[in-house]
Amino acid sequence: MNPTTESAVPVAPLPNAPRSPGRWRVHRAWVVAAVTFVTIIGGAAINAMPGLLFDPLQDDFGWSRGEIGFAVSIDMALYGITAPFAAAMMDRFGIRRVVAVALSAIAAGALASVWMTAAWQLMLYWGVLVGLGTGSMALAFSATVTNRWFTTRRGLVTGVLTAAGASGQLVFLPLCAWIVDRHGWRPASVTVALAALVVVPFVWLLMRDHPADVGLAPYGGDYVEKPAPARGAAGRAVRVLFDAARTGPFWLLAGSFAICGASTNGLIRTHFVPSAHDHHMPITAAASLLAVIGIFDIIGTVFSGWLTDRFDARRLLAVYYSLRGISLLFLPLLMHPTVEPPMVLFIVFYGLDWVATVPPTLALCREQYGEDSAIVFVWVLASHQVGAALVAFLGGVARDYFGSYDVVWYAAGALCAVATLMVLVIRRVREPAGAALAA
Repeated sequence: MNPTTESAVPVAPLPNAPRSPGRWRVHRAWVVAAVTFVTIIGGAAINAMPGLLFDPLQDDFGWSRGEIGFAVSIDMALYGITAPFAAAMMDRFGIRRVVAVALSAIAAGALASVWMTAAWQLMLYWGVLVGLGTGSMALAFSATVTNRWFTTRRGLVTGVLTAAGASGQLVFLPLCAWIVDRHGWRPASVTVALAALVVVPFVWLLMRDHPADVGLAPYGGDYVEKPAPARGAAGRAVRVLFDAARTGPFWLLAGSFAICGASTNGLIRTHFVPSAHDHHMPITAAASLLAVIGIFDIIGTVFSGWLTDRFDARRLLAVYYSLRGISLLFLPLLMHPTVEPPMVLFIVFYGLDWVATVPPTLALCREQYGEDSAIVFVWVLASHQVGAALVAFLGGVARDYFGSYDVVWYAAGALCAVATLMVLVIRRVREPAGAALAA
């Protein structure tokens, strides 16, 4: 029995036979993708906070922007370093368990910060706990779900799930900014903690680790038995890294994605709001602009997934990075106390380009590394977060030293030109997927 074929005559399935999704029922893969989308939104609530914390924490505790930026950099670095092992743990212990624990860690870090009194506590709660929690899901989570549950429409699903983070930003940034402005940063921390906790029941009740758990084939593919739980998952993640590190494309992908992280999470997400506030723009207005990026991020990322299914991923990435770099060079000229039309145009463009890089980068990982692509991708993601961490910290230091962020915007624009060159020299694989690591 072909699990993807619907029969006109109902037939009782054999005890262990794969089941058809039914003529009128939505394939379970889309239900799992929907739960994943909601989960990422709940986890992304925490990402709305860092840029809103600089001024309140400076006012309350007298901490420098470099100190606050260092806590954010710990969060981002651990996010990236944890992700490869989290993907492997999902193979070993299951998606539901790993994601439920990750959401609980995020909530614990956000709640504990309400009682902090020293900078090292910010680094522990927002840096370590939140970093470990977010690193255990996010893009690693979506990549694992996509690879297990979908054979076709992977580019589209990758784009939709990647856009979930932007959707969370869209929902929570204006809300958190309003709470910070009216009631202070502590109630905002409690809000994002509750947002993470409320998603846990959805994960536990509706998420399934593998299509075979419900007797189905992946969407668009053939039925396969669920593999036995992997042992030595952490060791496998390290082995895959060592194998991939022997190939040139890995370093080109990792380097370009590090610049992607530096120019998005590390720069805009972390420092746009305090930079705009330096120019006397109200924090609620600056946060709303950042949230608008989330609207167009959804459009741009989904469209990028559609394009990735049809065009050369290298050329797509080259276009994305080059246009991003040009836009950053103009940003210092657009900062004003009020929101002017040129700034709106920048926000719209940057939103379309924000994580449009993810679907083609993941596609290149699949092309180069086959069955190991999910783990390779999360190592590439680790470089993304290391790049973000460096700029989150150095951007704060630069602001303390120069009194403005202008040099950071210009440097990031130049780095995007480097990323453009890096992706253009990646060679297309002509052999079957998976041969690259064996070569």
